[in-house]
Amino acid sequence: MGFCALGVWQVQRLAWKTDLIARVEARLAAPPVPAPGPADWPGLSPRADEYRRVAVAGRYAADSDVLVKAVTDRGPGFWVMTPLATPGGWTVLVNRGFVPDEARSAARALPAAPAEVTGLLRMSQPKGAFLRRNRPDESRWYSRDTVAIAASLGLPAVAPYFIDADARPDGDLPIGGLTVVGFRNSHLGYALTWFALAALWAGWLGWLWRRGKAD
Repeated sequence: MGFCALGVWQVQRLAWKTDLIARVEARLAAPPVPAPGPADWPGLSPRADEYRRVAVAGRYAADSDVLVKAVTDRGPGFWVMTPLATPGGWTVLVNRGFVPDEARSAARALPAAPAEVTGLLRMSQPKGAFLRRNRPDESRWYSRDTVAIAASLGLPAVAPYFIDADARPDGDLPIGGLTVVGFRNSHLGYALTWFALAALWAGWLGWLWRRGKAD
């Protein structure tokens, strides 16, 4: 009975994951919408808003880059997080892209103001990464925690999300557009495994029962 219950649970998880993938794929294919402002922040959630395509304009804050440790298919390096001040008086952190370890100084080159950014809305990542916690006092960052980064820079009215910027047309550093959007979906295999175990268990019990009657 327990194996069947686990199988049913995995079928339910399969339906949830399939729906999640469909919703994210629809967001990725949609045209950009204006990045949410302060009035929309309380209603944001990973389920409803993660990976939405958004657009925002503003001015990057000079000398305010925060480098967050990253590992990509291009090797180890850093995400370049830079505050973008909007005309509405609020700020959003933009992940301008990736720079390899040996080219971290290239992060300082800012595009001409005012800047127009399109990319993917990503929710804050407050728990660190690589099994390590952020250490703002030492400028060591392992996750893109918008609250902690804003506090370290003394920024007011910062969005509770960041934007993964699209790739730059000129191909220069930092390299945008490297967001990995992928979801493991092994629930069908797990469900079949649990149902198979349930069938084997039922067959074994049936064999014991028949053997007991024969004796």
